[in-house]
Amino acid sequence: MTDDPSRPGFWDMRYEAGRTPWDFGGVPAALRRFLSSHSAKDRTALIPGCGTGYEIEAFAQAGYAVTAIDFSPPAVARAQARLAPARAKQIVLGDFFTHAFTDASFDCIYERTFLCALPPDRWPQVAARFATLLKPDGLLVGFFYFGDKEEGPPYGLAPAEDARLLAEYFVLKDDQPVKDSLPLFAGRERWQVRQRKTKPI
Repeated sequence: MTDDPSRPGFWDMRYEAGRTPWDFGGVPAALRRFLSSHSAKDRTALIPGCGTGYEIEAFAQAGYAVTAIDFSPPAVARAQARLAPARAKQIVLGDFFTHAFTDASFDCIYERTFLCALPPDRWPQVAARFATLLKPDGLLVGFFYFGDKEEGPPYGLAPAEDARLLAEYFVLKDDQPVKDSLPLFAGRERWQVRQRKTKPI
């Protein structure tokens, strides 16, 4: 179906038509600041729903071994076309929920327009999957879209739902307004850093 944002066809149509208002066209300032103070050697990062994948190179330059994944073939093709062959190989065409990642294998997961792109009934699965794939004390970093918008995408995250979904697995370490949001997200986007709790998931 092409009207279901949890299916690849929904996004394939938009990439093929060039209707991508969520595409930042580069690396957002908050992520650049984070990576400048969190450079890492021998650490791993995952970018789910990577889309055009501008951030792949930024993480790699900061020392991370990066894996990016998207289930939309046009999105992956666009990202791979932008990157050198060695970097392009780091992009997986696949489903974030079913791909055979190893549990607790990532030091960092980067969230941007992935959670808000999926219907809210999928959010508990997203949060649990984030927690399962992160190492103990690993970081979930990125941009979270808040609001009461019931129709989407993007689907807005209510503060109470934020606590219910993510507080079970993560401790909030940083929470800042975003000054360079795209019009689609303006005034409702926050940069957050969350640390995975060490208790068993």
